[in-house]
Amino acid sequence: MSDEVLRLRGVEVRRDAAVLLRNVDWTAHGDERWILIGPNGAGKTTLLQVAATMMFATEGTVDVLGERLGEVDIFDLRPRIGLTSAALAEQVPPGEKVINLVLTASYAILGRWKEEYDSADVTRAVEILDALGCAHLIRRKFSTLSEGERKRVQIARALMPDPELLLLDEPAAGLDLGGREDLLRRLTRLARDPKAPMMVLVTHHVEEVPDGFTHAMLLRRGSVLAAGPIEEVFTARNLSRCFGVQLEIEHRQSRWTARARLAGALRVHPRRSANRGRQGTLRARPPRGQHSGGCQGGHPPVASTASPTGSTRLRSVTY
Repeated sequence: MSDEVLRLRGVEVRRDAAVLLRNVDWTAHGDERWILIGPNGAGKTTLLQVAATMMFATEGTVDVLGERLGEVDIFDLRPRIGLTSAALAEQVPPGEKVINLVLTASYAILGRWKEEYDSADVTRAVEILDALGCAHLIRRKFSTLSEGERKRVQIARALMPDPELLLLDEPAAGLDLGGREDLLRRLTRLARDPKAPMMVLVTHHVEEVPDGFTHAMLLRRGSVLAAGPIEEVFTARNLSRCFGVQLEIEHRQSRWTARARLAGALRVHPRRSANRGRQGTLRARPPRGQHSGGCQGGHPPVASTASPTGSTRLRSVTY
């Protein structure tokens, strides 16, 4: 499958005096898995909202699933798109049960009312929840779930209408280490499935990138710094520019890690010698040309103080 799922040209999004996206060009195909990454305020979520048809560009053109925004009924288009986000989770009615939250995705609505669902819909919802380890939660209220459970249920909801495009906005945010690794394992399985929809995942951290994602886009201040195959984009130079700090990047066992590059570190290597005191005190030696106990210097000057008798004694240096 190589059809274009997303095609953006010259996209700019402005809100009052703020420019949220600036001249964004992006083409994504159905057999690709994309990561959108950058610091806070880079425009990642804004770009995802544009792709989800939840926000409209101020300038430029946006084609989603072959349809030009502004020329198509978005309410016909939205059921073909699966979306998870913190903003969406906040809109879930307090008493909504998990099974109903997933079922209502078929109509792209939140909150079950009087609509009817046949047994095939219920079966599909349960099967998706089970695949994500959430089948035991179907009768629970969404508001009572843990953060990790909420993330997985949202993904189940996003998959319910069998979307052609799956958009995940920071799915691992707020998870502990165990919850994050469990979620990434499930997303890896989904990303590797050739029948899965084209996927876009937003994150701040390269450590949250599941295996199986093929492409990446780096965003900073609303502009694209780099985009393309993930191995070409996730370089120390590109990510350092993106986050404004010198980074070291490592790719090992199909996972990415990043850490700040240390400019230099102070290392103390104690010299083992007879000058070391019993309490770990290194006795300072006299400066060049000054004799002390028959020993001559060749060492940097050290501070000295006068003793009550008028003789000079050397301070000891403790570390």
